[in-house]
Amino acid sequence: MKRYILTGTPGAGKTTILRSLAALGYATVEEAATAVIADEQARGDAEPWTRPSFIDKVVTLQRLRQTTGTAHPPDRPAVFFDRSPVCTHALSTYVGHPVSPALSAEIDRITREQVYDPHVFFVRNLGFCEPTEARRISFEESLEFERLHERTYRDFGFRLIDVPAGPLPERVTTIRAALARLADL
Repeated sequence: MKRYILTGTPGAGKTTILRSLAALGYATVEEAATAVIADEQARGDAEPWTRPSFIDKVVTLQRLRQTTGTAHPPDRPAVFFDRSPVCTHALSTYVGHPVSPALSAEIDRITREQVYDPHVFFVRNLGFCEPTEARRISFEESLEFERLHERTYRDFGFRLIDVPAGPLPERVTTIRAALARLADL
């Protein structure tokens, strides 16, 4: 089973796309950072991303989800991960935290073991960014993060498959068509 990363700027619609792919029978794994933020906020930490320890918590949950996320039935054609440790690297850089030894080791591991397919689905922004408790970022900031994110993936040798802004069915069709092309490689 191939493991694909679905990534992009905050608020670009990744979760909605992921849920649509799940409804079509694809295995999916939700984003770890959002879960860590929700857990930390429930414990009273309103802005957990401001602490360097946040990055390692995300890495730990990503590793757990990567391991359990690939335990889906083998008849599934692919599993889609909402973000990866490469995203966490971009986030660490964006918020100004040093890249921790745990994050560095995890990126080394996923690279060495070729955990994810080298083709990454990069979901483009929708022209706005709705703030949430977990996503406190302006649209302008999200564009800056999008550029950093894209550069980080390219620096780690991934090839981006552009998923342009548009209606949800078109975005899902773009991903499924790309999967068909990749299957022919």
